[in-house]
Amino acid sequence: MTILAARRPEVDLDRVRAALAVVHDPEIGASLTDLGMLGEISARGGKVRVEVRLTTESCPLVAELRHAVTTVVAAEANVRDVEVSFTTMTPRDRAEFADRLKLGAPPLNAALGIGGTRVYAIASGKGGVGKSTVTANLAAALAASGHRVGVLDADVWGYSMPQLFGVRRSPVVLGDLMMPVPAHGVGLMSMGFFVNEEQPVIWRGPMLHKALQQFVSDTYWGRLDALLVDLPPGTGDATLSLFEFLPDATLLAVTTPQATARVVAARVARMAAEVGITLAGVIENMSAAVCAGCGDQTPVFGTGGGTLLAEEAGAPLLGQVPLDIELRRAGDEGVPVVIAAPDSASARELTRIANALPAPRRKLAGRALPLSVVGR
Repeated sequence: MTILAARRPEVDLDRVRAALAVVHDPEIGASLTDLGMLGEISARGGKVRVEVRLTTESCPLVAELRHAVTTVVAAEANVRDVEVSFTTMTPRDRAEFADRLKLGAPPLNAALGIGGTRVYAIASGKGGVGKSTVTANLAAALAASGHRVGVLDADVWGYSMPQLFGVRRSPVVLGDLMMPVPAHGVGLMSMGFFVNEEQPVIWRGPMLHKALQQFVSDTYWGRLDALLVDLPPGTGDATLSLFEFLPDATLLAVTTPQATARVVAARVARMAAEVGITLAGVIENMSAAVCAGCGDQTPVFGTGGGTLLAEEAGAPLLGQVPLDIELRRAGDEGVPVVIAAPDSASARELTRIANALPAPRRKLAGRALPLSVVGR
């Protein structure tokens, strides 16, 4: 008597392909299927092989992609094993890939306004008030709440986003298109990704203007909910260039309670008014030092600076961020405090501010408005 072994049920490859549609590239934020990054998919005896086509051989997110693909495919019926292999796109494939990305999303400055990307330019009158730390944590808090967020580090001379987010690598470049560097759910673009950490950037106005233009227009930001721009201190060329490239940006002014910082920050508010940029609000940083032992707060830099600046500028005081040991430690370790220590006093206030940011108002001056004829 011949006993026939039961035949193992076949894996439905159509279902596997459909399941893989939910796997997104971590850098681009779009489906591997839509991006054309899936190669051959095969199955035999319950073992499924999936090929993923990478844009660059040195992709730092291979482990994350492998885990995501394996998890999704393993959940399908009759799958007992998953093998994920990686190949690298040819130069021609990369060029076609870049063209596909350009067609898939409008330029950032064409996606602004109601229903588009909210752009917040974070400014300060002087350095040392924690503007970049505030920017990084607002972005991380927005991303943690489910928003698609980017940070443009426009402080070309004093870039700090790579340190604050704990990343130090070059962006992926596809032809003339740069990919933001992902960290903690936020897409980052910074001069710090292109130079050594100790190397100074010694540029005059025209070079600075061109670099910032490329950061805006030659970066694949995708369809963001919010873009936060970390401006350099003061009212110089970089600030004016960014407002030219992103005319629908709204300004957030950061100051400390100290009178000196408040007076200098007031100049930024007046500059914004003169160039037609809305000041959406004031954030007072380092409002008080929090004792690590007892939790008492001491106003080391005085009181009232943020409130007075808001009153003078006719804008709301969005919040007062205390200075605690968790905030300092998070900056040194490269993890925003809203992620590293969400229950700390500074993190709670930064998260509250992020979730209450006012929506920018789209400016209509100089724009062609749609007209409709109403019947009699």
